[in-house]
Amino acid sequence: MSLGIVFLSEVMGTMLLTLLGCGVVANVALKGTKGNAGGFLLVNWGWGLAVMAGVFVAAKSGAHLNPAVTVGILSSGADEYAPNVAVSFASTLTYFGAELLGAFIGAVACWLAYKQHFDDEPVAANKLGVFSTGPAIRSYGWNTVTEIIGTFVLVFVILHFGGGVAGLGPLPVALLVVGIGASLGGPTGYAINPARDLGPRIAHALLPIKGKGSSDWSYAWVPVVGPLIGGALGGLMSQWMPDLLAAVA
Repeated sequence: MSLGIVFLSEVMGTMLLTLLGCGVVANVALKGTKGNAGGFLLVNWGWGLAVMAGVFVAAKSGAHLNPAVTVGILSSGADEYAPNVAVSFASTLTYFGAELLGAFIGAVACWLAYKQHFDDEPVAANKLGVFSTGPAIRSYGWNTVTEIIGTFVLVFVILHFGGGVAGLGPLPVALLVVGIGASLGGPTGYAINPARDLGPRIAHALLPIKGKGSSDWSYAWVPVVGPLIGGALGGLMSQWMPDLLAAVA
């Protein structure tokens, strides 16, 4: 498979993931929407279904949609990122670039869909919260730990979706994201995806959003570094797991 197809597949899948994911946050957070104050569980389900849509669309490229997933597959020792897509420096950069671009485009599309509500929303933090994550209690070290743990769960479980579960398609991944959000999303808003946070944060910084305030760049490294570490650990653990089980047996 050509890297051009991989790039387009990941751009479109990540764009839909981010459009629908940021969209559910906008529906809950912004003034005057039909879903205003719908609650965190609605956000969890919205993001889960957003992932499912993205996975369907990006099936050709393996539907990484997330640099942490790409890093997890790389650290698992796999030879391919997807059928007929060899692991290499060029393919790795292709996934990273496509995921970031797709997330940026999806965030811009979300802003267009909710333009009037962004204009009416008086709280700048609610506007930023549509685009990117932020901590409930700001502690960069502990916020990073939370992101590492959440992303480890995501990648480790995804890499064990072999066998019968994989036959269900994108549904297990969607339910996994809902579960991570409901269980581990409280401290940081569970970015668990560097592109999902960084791409929309860049969009927030560049778009002419009325009264948008700061893009909170001092926090922006946490939802990038934490998920990358968590993804790498998830991939390594999936590689070591057979040996660990054999040693216990």
